[in-house]
Amino acid sequence: DSTLLEVAQGFRKVMSVETNPPVDAVLASGILPALVQMLTLVDKPEIQFEAAWALTNIASTEKTNVVVEAGAVPHFVQLLSSPSAEVREQSAWCLGNIAGDGTAFRDIVLAAGGMAPLIQNILKPASNSLFSNCVWTLSNFCRGKPKPDLAQVAPAVPILAEILKGDNVNAKVDALWALSYISDGDDECIQTVLNAGVASALIEILDGDAANMITP
Repeated sequence: DSTLLEVAQGFRKVMSVETNPPVDAVLASGILPALVQMLTLVDKPEIQFEAAWALTNIASTEKTNVVVEAGAVPHFVQLLSSPSAEVREQSAWCLGNIAGDGTAFRDIVLAAGGMAPLIQNILKPASNSLFSNCVWTLSNFCRGKPKPDLAQVAPAVPILAEILKGDNVNAKVDALWALSYISDGDDECIQTVLNAGVASALIEILDGDAANMITP
């Protein structure tokens, strides 16, 4: 176990450099399938966390596709319900990176059932950091054209409406972007957002002077 942990940590650290992480060299080493397999070690959350972090770093480069093709998405969706808050947060972050890379990957994440467990983490967050990361990921689940199927993102609308009433500014900005993505469509999309009672919160924000909130 200690060897596995050291391997995962080693690759995570190598991929954590800010400029030009050596993603090609890491992939050439053949470690990718092993990192994905480490996500399944349910009784070893420390190893899951390090592997998830390493995979998140790979997914945040131009090689997002290799993480998806290695079959990591269903494991990350499952880890959104991990007993470890650290593992849940890292998994949400990776899924946000993947979904934000394009509509095809976004749809793969949604089809894998990513929305429901993500919402649970927003409703019962273990920390402010987990909450903020999950709201950012949620906005990426709603983003892009062609738009996601309304049925897949509609459960998020009441949650987003509640976030607008809170005092976490970054989360409110991400929630506003998510609502703007969802409502940018036909009458049914607009009505879904209005039905959640967001109009009064939106008017209050428009009366304010925070440009980062007014833009979405």
